Amino acid sequence: MSREAEVPEPLFRLSGISKRFPGIWACRDASFEAFAGEIVGILGENGAGKSTLMNIATGLLRPDGGQIEFEGHPVTIRSPMDARRLGIGMVHQHFMLVPTMTVAENAAIGARPRRPPLSDVRRVAAHLREVSERYGFPIDPNARIEDLSVGARQRVEILRVLAQGAKLVILDEPTSVLTPQEWDDLSGILLALAAEGKGIILITHKFDELFAVADRCVVMRDGQTIGNVAMKDATKPALARMMVGRDLVLRVEPVHVDPGEPVLSVSDICLTDDTGRQLLDKINFEIREGEILGVAGVDGNGQDELVAVLSGLISATDGEIHFKGSPVPQFSPRDFVEMGAAVIPADRHGQGVVLDLSVEDNLMMSDFWTDAFSKRGWLRRAPIHDRTRRLISEFNIRTPNAAVLLRQLSGGNQQRVVLARELDRHPKLLIAAQPTRGLDVGAVEFVYERITQHKQCGGATLLISTELDEILSLADRVAVMVGGRVLQILDIHDADAERLGLLMAGGRSA
Repeated sequence: MSREAEVPEPLFRLSGISKRFPGIWACRDASFEAFAGEIVGILGENGAGKSTLMNIATGLLRPDGGQIEFEGHPVTIRSPMDARRLGIGMVHQHFMLVPTMTVAENAAIGARPRRPPLSDVRRVAAHLREVSERYGFPIDPNARIEDLSVGARQRVEILRVLAQGAKLVILDEPTSVLTPQEWDDLSGILLALAAEGKGIILITHKFDELFAVADRCVVMRDGQTIGNVAMKDATKPALARMMVGRDLVLRVEPVHVDPGEPVLSVSDICLTDDTGRQLLDKINFEIREGEILGVAGVDGNGQDELVAVLSGLISATDGEIHFKGSPVPQFSPRDFVEMGAAVIPADRHGQGVVLDLSVEDNLMMSDFWTDAFSKRGWLRRAPIHDRTRRLISEFNIRTPNAAVLLRQLSGGNQQRVVLARELDRHPKLLIAAQPTRGLDVGAVEFVYERITQHKQCGGATLLISTELDEILSLADRVAVMVGGRVLQILDIHDADAERLGLLMAGGRSA
Protein backbone atom coordinates (compact mmCIF):
# COMPACT_ATOMS: atom_id res chain seq x y z
CA MET A 1 0.00 0.00 0.00
CA SER A 2 1.38 3.39 -0.96
CA ARG A 3 1.68 5.77 1.98
CA GLU A 4 1.22 8.66 -0.44
CA ALA A 5 -2.14 7.43 -1.74
CA GLU A 6 -4.90 10.03 -1.83
CA VAL A 7 -7.44 9.72 0.98
CA PRO A 8 -10.63 11.74 0.40
CA GLU A 9 -11.46 12.45 4.03
CA PRO A 10 -9.16 12.93 7.04
CA LEU A 11 -9.26 10.18 9.62
CA PHE A 12 -9.13 12.83 12.33
CA ARG A 13 -9.71 16.58 12.35
CA LEU A 14 -9.58 19.31 15.00
CA SER A 15 -11.04 22.66 13.94
CA GLY A 16 -10.73 25.97 15.80
CA ILE A 17 -9.78 24.37 19.12
CA SER A 18 -9.34 26.73 22.08
CA LYS A 19 -8.42 25.95 25.67
CA ARG A 20 -7.71 28.44 28.44
CA PHE A 21 -6.13 27.80 31.83
CA PRO A 22 -5.95 30.45 34.58
CA GLY A 23 -3.90 33.31 33.17
CA ILE A 24 -2.86 31.61 29.92
CA TRP A 25 -4.20 30.39 26.60
CA ALA A 26 -2.94 26.85 26.01
CA CYS A 27 -4.60 26.66 22.57
CA ARG A 28 -6.17 29.45 20.51
CA ASP A 29 -8.16 28.58 17.38
CA ALA A 30 -5.81 25.68 16.64
CA SER A 31 -6.61 23.35 13.75
CA PHE A 32 -5.09 20.02 12.79
CA GLU A 33 -5.86 16.96 10.68
CA ALA A 34 -4.39 13.50 10.22
CA PHE A 35 -5.01 11.00 7.46
CA ALA A 36 -5.07 7.23 7.55
CA GLY A 37 -1.80 5.78 6.31
CA GLU A 38 0.37 8.79 7.12
CA ILE A 39 2.72 9.87 9.89
CA VAL A 40 2.28 13.52 10.81
CA GLY A 41 4.62 15.24 13.23
CA ILE A 42 3.80 18.08 15.60
CA LEU A 43 6.62 20.51 16.39
CA GLY A 44 6.61 23.38 18.83
CA GLU A 45 8.42 24.89 21.78
CA ASN A 46 7.66 23.70 25.30
CA GLY A 47 4.31 25.20 26.22
CA ALA A 48 3.29 25.77 22.58
CA GLY A 49 0.11 23.74 23.10
CA LYS A 50 1.04 20.43 21.48
CA SER A 51 0.25 18.17 24.43
CA THR A 52 -2.86 20.19 25.33
CA LEU A 53 -4.22 19.72 21.81
CA MET A 54 -3.63 15.98 21.94
CA ASN A 55 -5.04 15.70 25.48
CA ILE A 56 -8.23 17.23 24.08
CA ALA A 57 -8.17 14.67 21.27
CA THR A 58 -8.01 11.83 23.80
CA GLY A 59 -10.57 13.11 26.26
CA LEU A 60 -8.21 14.09 29.07
CA LEU A 61 -9.24 17.73 28.60
CA ARG A 62 -12.42 19.36 27.32
CA PRO A 63 -12.00 22.23 24.84
CA ASP A 64 -13.52 25.66 25.48
CA GLY A 65 -14.35 25.92 21.78
CA GLY A 66 -13.95 24.18 18.44
CA GLN A 67 -14.99 20.92 16.81
CA ILE A 68 -13.62 17.38 16.61
CA GLU A 69 -14.29 14.98 13.72
CA PHE A 70 -13.36 11.32 13.42
CA GLU A 71 -13.78 9.33 10.21
CA GLY A 72 -15.74 12.23 8.72
CA HIS A 73 -18.28 12.61 11.54
CA PRO A 74 -18.48 15.22 14.34
CA VAL A 75 -17.78 13.60 17.71
CA THR A 76 -17.74 14.63 21.35
CA ILE A 77 -14.92 13.11 23.38
CA ARG A 78 -15.70 13.42 27.07
CA SER A 79 -13.22 10.89 28.43
CA PRO A 80 -10.32 8.62 27.44
CA MET A 81 -12.88 5.79 27.24
CA ASP A 82 -14.75 7.70 24.53
CA ALA A 83 -11.50 8.15 22.62
CA ARG A 84 -10.62 4.49 23.00
CA ARG A 85 -14.04 3.40 21.69
CA LEU A 86 -13.53 5.57 18.60
CA GLY A 87 -10.09 4.06 18.02
CA ILE A 88 -7.84 6.85 19.33
CA GLY A 89 -4.91 5.83 21.54
CA MET A 90 -2.17 7.96 23.09
CA VAL A 91 1.27 7.10 24.42
CA HIS A 92 2.13 9.78 26.98
CA GLN A 93 5.57 11.24 27.61
CA HIS A 94 5.33 10.38 31.30
CA PHE A 95 4.38 6.81 32.02
CA MET A 96 0.76 6.02 32.88
CA LEU A 97 1.62 2.67 34.46
CA VAL A 98 1.16 1.15 37.92
CA PRO A 99 4.68 0.01 38.91
CA THR A 100 3.55 -2.81 41.24
CA MET A 101 1.35 -4.44 38.60
CA THR A 102 2.29 -6.64 35.66
CA VAL A 103 2.30 -5.62 32.01
CA ALA A 104 -0.94 -7.55 31.40
CA GLU A 105 -2.62 -6.10 34.50
CA ASN A 106 -1.77 -2.58 33.37
CA ALA A 107 -3.13 -3.31 29.89
CA ALA A 108 -6.34 -4.65 31.42
CA ILE A 109 -6.99 -1.44 33.38
CA GLY A 110 -9.90 0.42 31.84
CA ALA A 111 -10.98 -2.50 29.67
CA ARG A 112 -14.51 -3.76 30.16
CA PRO A 113 -14.24 -7.22 31.80
CA ARG A 114 -15.65 -10.02 29.69
CA ARG A 115 -14.87 -12.76 32.17
CA PRO A 116 -13.87 -13.09 35.83
CA PRO A 117 -10.87 -10.79 36.56
CA LEU A 118 -8.17 -13.49 36.62
CA SER A 119 -9.18 -15.09 33.32
CA ASP A 120 -9.60 -11.63 31.76
CA VAL A 121 -5.99 -10.77 32.62
CA ARG A 122 -4.94 -14.10 31.09
CA ARG A 123 -6.84 -13.22 27.92
CA VAL A 124 -5.14 -9.81 27.83
CA ALA A 125 -1.73 -11.45 28.35
CA ALA A 126 -2.33 -13.83 25.44
CA HIS A 127 -3.40 -10.91 23.23
CA LEU A 128 -0.31 -8.89 24.26
CA ARG A 129 1.96 -11.78 23.27
CA GLU A 130 0.31 -11.90 19.87
CA VAL A 131 0.63 -8.16 19.30
CA SER A 132 4.20 -7.98 20.64
CA GLU A 133 5.29 -10.75 18.27
CA ARG A 134 3.52 -9.08 15.37
CA TYR A 135 5.26 -5.73 15.89
CA GLY A 136 8.56 -6.98 17.28
CA PHE A 137 8.16 -5.79 20.89
CA PRO A 138 9.78 -8.50 23.05
CA ILE A 139 7.80 -7.85 26.26
CA ASP A 140 6.82 -10.50 28.81
CA PRO A 141 3.14 -9.82 29.75
CA ASN A 142 3.74 -11.28 33.20
CA ALA A 143 6.71 -9.02 34.00
CA ARG A 144 6.18 -6.50 36.78
CA ILE A 145 6.53 -2.88 35.62
CA GLU A 146 8.88 -1.90 38.48
CA ASP A 147 11.33 -4.58 37.31
CA LEU A 148 11.54 -3.21 33.76
CA SER A 149 14.03 -0.68 32.43
CA VAL A 150 12.86 2.81 31.46
CA GLY A 151 13.02 1.91 27.77
CA ALA A 152 11.02 -1.29 28.31
CA ARG A 153 8.32 0.65 30.19
CA GLN A 154 7.97 2.97 27.22
CA ARG A 155 7.55 -0.04 24.94
CA VAL A 156 4.82 -1.33 27.24
CA GLU A 157 2.94 1.95 26.80
CA ILE A 158 3.14 1.64 23.03
CA LEU A 159 2.20 -2.04 23.10
CA ARG A 160 -0.83 -1.32 25.27
CA VAL A 161 -2.22 1.17 22.74
CA LEU A 162 -1.60 -1.21 19.84
CA ALA A 163 -3.32 -4.03 21.71
CA GLN A 164 -6.43 -1.85 22.11
CA GLY A 165 -6.75 -1.74 18.33
CA ALA A 166 -6.28 2.01 17.86
CA LYS A 167 -6.90 3.39 14.37
CA LEU A 168 -5.12 6.62 15.31
CA VAL A 169 -1.99 6.37 17.46
CA ILE A 170 -0.70 9.54 19.15
CA LEU A 171 2.83 9.45 20.58
CA ASP A 172 3.94 12.30 22.87
CA GLU A 173 7.75 12.43 22.90
CA PRO A 174 7.95 8.62 22.75
CA THR A 175 11.74 8.52 22.35
CA SER A 176 12.65 10.81 25.25
CA VAL A 177 13.66 7.67 27.19
CA LEU A 178 14.68 5.41 24.31
CA THR A 179 18.18 4.64 23.08
CA PRO A 180 19.12 5.22 19.42
CA GLN A 181 18.84 1.48 18.81
CA GLU A 182 15.37 1.40 20.35
CA TRP A 183 14.34 4.35 18.21
CA ASP A 184 15.42 2.41 15.12
CA ASP A 185 13.09 -0.40 16.16
CA LEU A 186 10.23 1.99 16.92
CA SER A 187 10.60 3.84 13.62
CA GLY A 188 10.21 0.55 11.76
CA ILE A 189 7.04 -0.15 13.73
CA LEU A 190 5.59 3.29 12.98
CA LEU A 191 6.26 2.88 9.26
CA ALA A 192 4.63 -0.57 9.34
CA LEU A 193 1.58 0.80 11.16
CA ALA A 194 1.19 3.58 8.60
CA ALA A 195 1.52 1.05 5.78
CA GLU A 196 -1.38 -0.87 7.37
CA GLY A 197 -3.53 2.24 7.14
CA LYS A 198 -3.31 3.57 10.67
CA GLY A 199 -2.89 7.27 11.31
CA ILE A 200 0.18 8.21 13.36
CA ILE A 201 0.68 11.52 15.18
CA LEU A 202 4.22 12.01 16.47
CA ILE A 203 4.95 14.83 18.93
CA THR A 204 8.71 15.24 19.07
CA HIS A 205 11.49 17.79 19.46
CA LYS A 206 13.91 15.75 17.38
CA PHE A 207 14.18 16.79 13.76
CA ASP A 208 16.02 13.61 12.74
CA GLU A 209 13.04 11.53 13.84
CA LEU A 210 10.64 13.58 11.75
CA PHE A 211 12.83 13.41 8.66
CA ALA A 212 13.19 9.65 9.18
CA VAL A 213 9.51 8.72 9.34
CA ALA A 214 7.08 11.65 8.92
CA ASP A 215 5.19 12.56 5.77
CA ARG A 216 4.12 15.96 7.06
CA CYS A 217 4.81 18.31 9.94
CA VAL A 218 2.49 20.76 11.71
CA VAL A 219 4.22 23.56 13.64
CA MET A 220 2.65 25.20 16.72
CA ARG A 221 3.62 28.42 18.47
CA ASP A 222 1.89 30.19 21.36
CA GLY A 223 -1.07 27.81 21.24
CA GLN A 224 -1.72 28.26 17.52
CA THR A 225 -0.97 26.16 14.45
CA ILE A 226 1.20 28.34 12.24
CA GLY A 227 2.56 25.93 9.62
CA ASN A 228 1.85 22.71 7.74
CA VAL A 229 4.88 21.46 5.79
CA ALA A 230 5.56 18.34 3.73
CA MET A 231 8.78 16.80 5.04
CA LYS A 232 10.15 16.44 1.50
CA ASP A 233 10.06 20.24 1.27
CA ALA A 234 11.32 20.97 4.81
CA THR A 235 14.74 21.84 6.21
CA LYS A 236 15.89 21.82 9.83
CA PRO A 237 16.77 25.55 9.97
CA ALA A 238 13.41 26.50 8.43
CA LEU A 239 11.46 24.35 10.89
CA ALA A 240 13.44 25.70 13.84
CA ARG A 241 12.84 29.28 12.70
CA MET A 242 9.12 28.58 12.33
CA MET A 243 9.01 27.10 15.86
CA VAL A 244 10.68 29.94 17.74
CA GLY A 245 10.49 32.88 15.36
CA ARG A 246 14.25 33.33 15.02
CA ASP A 247 17.35 31.57 13.71
CA LEU A 248 18.85 28.92 15.97
CA VAL A 249 22.29 27.36 16.33
CA LEU A 250 21.52 23.66 16.03
CA ARG A 251 25.02 22.44 16.88
CA VAL A 252 27.50 23.73 19.47
CA GLU A 253 30.91 24.82 18.33
CA PRO A 254 33.60 23.19 20.49
CA VAL A 255 35.07 25.49 23.13
CA HIS A 256 38.59 24.75 24.35
CA VAL A 257 39.49 25.46 27.97
CA ASP A 258 42.79 24.41 29.51
CA PRO A 259 41.74 22.05 32.34
CA GLY A 260 42.70 23.07 35.87
CA GLU A 261 42.87 21.11 39.12
CA PRO A 262 40.77 17.96 39.68
CA VAL A 263 37.34 18.75 41.11
CA LEU A 264 35.94 15.23 41.39
CA SER A 265 37.95 12.02 41.59
CA VAL A 266 36.44 8.57 42.09
CA SER A 267 38.52 5.46 42.74
CA ASP A 268 37.25 1.89 42.56
CA ILE A 269 33.65 2.84 43.39
CA CYS A 270 31.49 -0.25 43.87
CA LEU A 271 27.82 -0.66 44.71
CA THR A 272 25.90 -3.84 45.43
CA ASP A 273 22.20 -4.21 46.21
CA ASP A 274 20.61 -6.19 49.05
CA THR A 275 20.79 -9.40 47.02
CA GLY A 276 24.52 -8.97 46.38
CA ARG A 277 24.04 -7.97 42.73
CA GLN A 278 26.84 -5.70 41.48
CA LEU A 279 25.38 -2.40 40.27
CA LEU A 280 28.67 -0.48 40.00
CA ASP A 281 31.95 -2.27 39.49
CA LYS A 282 35.21 -0.39 40.24
CA ILE A 283 34.40 2.95 38.65
CA ASN A 284 37.44 5.19 38.15
CA PHE A 285 37.63 8.68 36.65
CA GLU A 286 38.36 12.31 37.44
CA ILE A 287 36.95 15.61 36.18
CA ARG A 288 39.00 18.78 36.26
CA GLU A 289 38.15 22.47 36.30
CA GLY A 290 36.93 23.62 32.89
CA GLU A 291 36.29 20.08 31.68
CA ILE A 292 33.20 18.16 30.59
CA LEU A 293 33.32 14.38 30.97
CA GLY A 294 30.54 12.71 29.02
CA VAL A 295 29.09 9.36 30.03
CA ALA A 296 27.59 7.37 27.15
CA GLY A 297 25.65 4.18 27.53
CA VAL A 298 22.32 2.48 27.04
CA ASP A 299 19.87 3.33 29.82
CA GLY A 300 20.05 0.93 32.75
CA ASN A 301 23.80 0.31 32.74
CA GLY A 302 24.55 1.96 36.07
CA GLN A 303 24.18 5.65 35.20
CA ASP A 304 21.36 6.25 37.70
CA GLU A 305 23.23 4.45 40.46
CA LEU A 306 26.39 6.46 39.73
CA VAL A 307 24.48 9.74 40.06
CA ALA A 308 22.87 8.54 43.31
CA VAL A 309 26.27 7.70 44.83
CA LEU A 310 27.95 10.93 43.69
CA SER A 311 25.09 13.14 44.93
CA GLY A 312 24.86 11.52 48.37
CA LEU A 313 21.53 9.74 47.91
CA ILE A 314 23.14 6.36 48.64
CA SER A 315 26.55 5.31 49.93
CA ALA A 316 28.99 3.31 47.84
CA THR A 317 29.75 -0.20 49.01
CA ASP A 318 33.45 0.36 48.42
CA GLY A 319 35.85 2.87 46.90
CA GLU A 320 36.79 6.51 47.50
CA ILE A 321 35.42 9.88 46.39
CA HIS A 322 37.52 13.05 46.53
CA PHE A 323 36.10 16.54 46.04
CA LYS A 324 38.60 19.35 45.42
CA GLY A 325 41.36 17.06 46.71
CA SER A 326 39.64 16.16 50.00
CA PRO A 327 38.13 12.75 50.72
CA VAL A 328 34.34 12.65 51.31
CA PRO A 329 33.69 9.19 52.76
CA GLN A 330 30.13 9.86 53.96
CA PHE A 331 27.90 12.69 52.80
CA SER A 332 24.22 13.56 52.37
CA PRO A 333 22.46 15.40 49.52
CA ARG A 334 22.66 18.59 51.61
CA ASP A 335 26.40 18.05 52.13
CA PHE A 336 26.63 17.64 48.35
CA VAL A 337 25.05 21.07 47.84
CA GLU A 338 27.16 22.72 50.54
CA MET A 339 30.34 21.38 48.91
CA GLY A 340 29.46 23.46 45.86
CA ALA A 341 27.91 20.78 43.66
CA ALA A 342 24.62 20.55 41.80
CA VAL A 343 22.69 17.83 40.01
CA ILE A 344 20.13 17.79 37.22
CA PRO A 345 18.50 14.38 37.76
CA ALA A 346 17.32 12.20 34.88
CA ASP A 347 14.08 11.43 36.74
CA ARG A 348 12.62 14.91 36.80
CA HIS A 349 9.37 14.03 38.57
CA GLY A 350 10.86 11.53 40.98
CA GLN A 351 13.90 13.53 42.11
CA GLY A 352 13.95 16.97 40.47
CA VAL A 353 10.67 18.65 41.38
CA VAL A 354 7.58 18.47 43.58
CA LEU A 355 4.61 18.82 41.26
CA ASP A 356 2.16 19.98 43.95
CA LEU A 357 4.39 22.84 45.08
CA SER A 358 4.53 26.20 43.33
CA VAL A 359 7.07 27.29 40.75
CA GLU A 360 8.69 29.52 43.38
CA ASP A 361 8.89 26.75 45.98
CA ASN A 362 10.56 24.44 43.46
CA LEU A 363 13.05 27.14 42.50
CA MET A 364 14.00 27.58 46.17
CA MET A 365 14.27 23.92 47.21
CA SER A 366 18.09 23.89 47.24
CA ASP A 367 18.60 27.32 48.82
CA PHE A 368 15.76 28.23 51.18
CA TRP A 369 17.85 27.40 54.26
CA THR A 370 20.78 29.69 53.35
CA ASP A 371 21.39 33.05 55.05
CA ALA A 372 20.40 34.88 51.85
CA PHE A 373 16.83 33.58 52.04
CA SER A 374 16.13 32.79 55.68
CA LYS A 375 16.83 34.31 59.10
CA ARG A 376 16.39 32.49 62.38
CA GLY A 377 14.09 29.95 60.78
CA TRP A 378 11.91 32.54 58.99
CA LEU A 379 11.91 32.85 55.20
CA ARG A 380 12.92 36.22 53.78
CA ARG A 381 10.17 36.71 51.20
CA ALA A 382 11.52 39.81 49.42
CA PRO A 383 14.82 38.26 48.23
CA ILE A 384 13.00 35.00 47.44
CA HIS A 385 10.52 36.83 45.19
CA ASP A 386 13.32 38.83 43.54
CA ARG A 387 15.32 35.68 42.75
CA THR A 388 12.25 33.87 41.47
CA ARG A 389 11.34 36.69 39.09
CA ARG A 390 14.92 36.84 37.81
CA LEU A 391 15.13 33.09 37.15
CA ILE A 392 11.75 32.97 35.42
CA SER A 393 12.98 35.73 33.11
CA GLU A 394 16.53 34.43 32.53
CA PHE A 395 15.45 30.86 31.85
CA ASN A 396 12.31 31.80 29.93
CA ILE A 397 10.04 29.71 32.17
CA ARG A 398 6.57 30.01 30.70
CA THR A 399 4.23 30.40 33.63
CA PRO A 400 1.40 32.86 34.39
CA ASN A 401 3.04 33.61 37.75
CA ALA A 402 5.37 32.13 40.36
CA ALA A 403 2.50 30.84 42.52
CA VAL A 404 1.24 28.38 39.88
CA LEU A 405 1.60 24.72 40.82
CA LEU A 406 4.43 23.15 38.89
CA ARG A 407 2.19 20.37 37.54
CA GLN A 408 0.37 23.02 35.48
CA LEU A 409 3.52 23.68 33.44
CA SER A 410 4.61 21.65 30.43
CA GLY A 411 7.31 19.03 30.91
CA GLY A 412 9.88 21.22 29.21
CA ASN A 413 9.11 24.19 31.45
CA GLN A 414 9.36 21.94 34.50
CA GLN A 415 12.85 21.01 33.29
CA ARG A 416 13.71 24.70 32.92
CA VAL A 417 12.82 25.17 36.61
CA VAL A 418 15.33 22.45 37.56
CA LEU A 419 18.01 23.95 35.33
CA ALA A 420 17.44 27.44 36.71
CA ARG A 421 17.61 26.28 40.33
CA GLU A 422 20.80 24.25 39.91
CA LEU A 423 22.79 26.40 37.48
CA ASP A 424 22.06 29.68 39.27
CA ARG A 425 24.23 28.56 42.19
CA HIS A 426 27.31 28.49 39.90
CA PRO A 427 28.42 25.09 41.20
CA LYS A 428 32.02 23.90 41.11
CA LEU A 429 30.69 20.51 39.98
CA LEU A 430 27.60 20.00 37.85
CA ILE A 431 26.18 16.52 37.34
CA ALA A 432 23.83 16.80 34.38
CA ALA A 433 21.86 13.60 33.72
CA GLN A 434 19.82 13.76 30.51
CA PRO A 435 19.64 17.60 30.83
CA THR A 436 17.81 18.14 27.52
CA ARG A 437 15.36 15.24 27.72
CA GLY A 438 11.98 16.51 26.56
CA LEU A 439 13.21 19.99 25.64
CA ASP A 440 12.53 21.81 22.37
CA VAL A 441 15.36 23.00 20.14
CA GLY A 442 15.27 26.52 21.57
CA ALA A 443 15.58 25.21 25.11
CA VAL A 444 18.30 22.75 24.07
CA GLU A 445 20.31 25.60 22.56
CA PHE A 446 19.96 27.48 25.85
CA VAL A 447 21.04 24.48 27.96
CA TYR A 448 24.09 23.92 25.76
CA GLU A 449 25.04 27.58 26.15
CA ARG A 450 24.74 27.39 29.95
CA ILE A 451 26.75 24.18 30.21
CA THR A 452 29.42 25.72 27.97
CA GLN A 453 29.44 28.89 30.11
CA HIS A 454 29.86 26.73 33.22
CA LYS A 455 32.88 25.13 31.58
CA GLN A 456 34.37 28.49 30.53
CA CYS A 457 34.02 29.74 34.12
CA GLY A 458 36.11 26.82 35.35
CA GLY A 459 33.30 24.51 36.43
CA ALA A 460 33.58 20.74 36.08
CA THR A 461 30.70 18.86 34.47
CA LEU A 462 29.72 15.21 34.43
CA LEU A 463 27.35 14.95 31.44
CA ILE A 464 25.31 11.74 31.33
CA SER A 465 23.30 11.39 28.15
CA THR A 466 21.89 8.80 25.78
CA GLU A 467 22.14 11.42 23.01
CA LEU A 468 25.47 10.70 21.34
CA ASP A 469 25.32 13.95 19.33
CA GLU A 470 24.99 15.83 22.62
CA ILE A 471 28.06 14.18 24.11
CA LEU A 472 30.09 14.56 20.92
CA SER A 473 29.16 18.27 20.78
CA LEU A 474 29.89 19.17 24.41
CA ALA A 475 32.31 16.73 26.02
CA ASP A 476 36.10 16.86 26.18
CA ARG A 477 36.32 13.17 27.06
CA VAL A 478 33.74 10.40 27.01
CA ALA A 479 33.40 7.37 29.29
CA VAL A 480 31.30 4.45 28.05
CA MET A 481 29.35 2.56 30.72
CA VAL A 482 28.28 -1.05 30.20
CA GLY A 483 26.93 -3.30 32.93
CA GLY A 484 27.91 -0.93 35.75
CA ARG A 485 31.49 -0.64 34.54
CA VAL A 486 33.39 2.09 32.69
CA LEU A 487 34.46 0.11 29.67
CA GLN A 488 36.72 2.78 28.21
CA ILE A 489 37.43 6.52 28.40
CA LEU A 490 38.20 8.25 25.11
CA ASP A 491 39.42 11.71 24.21
CA ILE A 492 36.63 13.33 22.23
CA HIS A 493 38.90 13.59 19.18
CA ASP A 494 39.14 9.79 19.15
CA ALA A 495 35.37 9.27 19.51
CA ASP A 496 32.61 9.11 16.94
CA ALA A 497 29.08 7.70 16.94
CA GLU A 498 30.11 4.41 15.34
CA ARG A 499 32.93 3.73 17.80
CA LEU A 500 30.81 4.71 20.80
CA GLY A 501 27.92 2.58 19.55
CA LEU A 502 30.20 -0.44 19.34
CA LEU A 503 31.41 0.13 22.90
CA MET A 504 27.87 0.70 24.21
CA ALA A 505 26.88 -2.65 22.76
CA GLY A 506 29.62 -4.26 24.88
CA GLY A 507 32.20 -4.53 22.13
CA ARG A 508 35.83 -3.46 22.27
CA SER A 509 36.99 -0.41 20.40
CA ALA A 510 39.70 -0.82 17.82
